[in-house]
Amino acid sequence: MKFDLNLVSAAIQDMPASVRDADQSGFDGVFVAETTQDPFLALAAAAAVGRDIDLGTSVALAFPRSPMITAVAAWELQRASHGRFLLGLGSQVRKHIERRFSTAFERPAARLREYVLALRHIWECFDGQHPCEFHGEFYRFDFLPDAVKPAPLRHEFPRVHLAAFGPTMYRTAGAVASGAFVHPVHTVDYLRTVAEPAIAEGLAKADRDRSAFELCVSVLPIVGTGEHGHTAQQRAREQLAFYCSTPNYRRVLELHGWQNVGAQLQAMVRNGRSDRAAAAVPDEMLDLFCITADTWPEAVQRARTRYAGIADRLSFYYPPPAGVRIQ
Repeated sequence: MKFDLNLVSAAIQDMPASVRDADQSGFDGVFVAETTQDPFLALAAAAAVGRDIDLGTSVALAFPRSPMITAVAAWELQRASHGRFLLGLGSQVRKHIERRFSTAFERPAARLREYVLALRHIWECFDGQHPCEFHGEFYRFDFLPDAVKPAPLRHEFPRVHLAAFGPTMYRTAGAVASGAFVHPVHTVDYLRTVAEPAIAEGLAKADRDRSAFELCVSVLPIVGTGEHGHTAQQRAREQLAFYCSTPNYRRVLELHGWQNVGAQLQAMVRNGRSDRAAAAVPDEMLDLFCITADTWPEAVQRARTRYAGIADRLSFYYPPPAGVRIQ
């Protein structure tokens, strides 16, 4: 099981130092989320550093970018990182895609499935395997002059993992992707009863083996003692209250009989009481959603124990401070 450093905020100028520190601290990979920055730019600044550590997006938003744009960026990052790049893609939610990016969102699972197929078709074109002739339901690519083709790679094509929450997207990931990124709002029971069966369906449909698929789990940490521990716990409560107030994450709450908590949180947000929502998150939710420990190495060990036999890669939703060795 690999353990990765997940950066929610990653300034371009800080990336080389962040990767060096992560490598020295025992992390297996550094992943950059698409929040306030473009993860491809951040990873480009880090690609020549730490040659034993994986680099990836966790995740980049697919729909605002043409698959051709993403294909070129991933191709060049794979080259620059000497074959260590992992392309994590996500659909986001309708409000962001339509109103923040002014991009189509209809049928996101089907669209994302075709997106991955288009990426691989384009990479095969870059590799000289066939002409560019992709005609799908959502995307069309049939013009690629030699003058704009990137140079061939000396490595395998980038791996493509999809962000997933519900069974439809897990099934899609199993069918077309090399892995899935698990949202931090999950429990072990949810992964076993919802995610894994859906992944298995997708793999079976594509006649693929589970050994070819990576499950990358992000978990909320509560680390520290005294005031530090209290602050970390409050931050986790606030994060859970934020996510669980939306219907998107209701399925995992229903699995554990917490649908009333979700309804209460949604009502509080709707009525302008978001500042009080964290107090409505019960301790039992923290126990199942979070990893609690006094120190970061202890948190890593507890996470490894909880997700043994389930996760192929682990990361904390909030990264440990720079310089903390995890092993």
